Amino acid sequence: MSSFHPSPFLRNALMVDAAASGATAFLLIAGAGVLDQWLGLPTALLRGAGLVLLPYVAYVVFLGTRHHINAASVWAVIAANAAWTVASFLVLASGWVAPTALGYAFVIGQALVVAALGELQHMGLRRPPQVTA
Repeated sequence: MSSFHPSPFLRNALMVDAAASGATAFLLIAGAGVLDQWLGLPTALLRGAGLVLLPYVAYVVFLGTRHHINAASVWAVIAANAAWTVASFLVLASGWVAPTALGYAFVIGQALVVAALGELQHMGLRRPPQVTA
């Protein structure tokens, strides 16, 4: 598999994703017991979503700090972002939960941010690599 030196744009997109996902994970894990009342989402769902983010954050930080990466690794991050976005909207459409208006806004807002981060990463992939190996 060929690797390339990521552009600063791609590296920044990955690190912003890691920071935002890490902050969200902390919020969901630590605050699930309070957020459930405000958002109308089950504590287990909030805490579980936060826990799922932890290995993702570790992987994105690892990837974003490598001198050389391969495109397949970035595509995996982009695919994970797309899956998270779709799953967020499916949770709302499924009827499995009864979010408050703030809950709808939270789920939709974070899904749109995740989709935007995936698009930025995709844009970063399309930029010519600085050095090929």
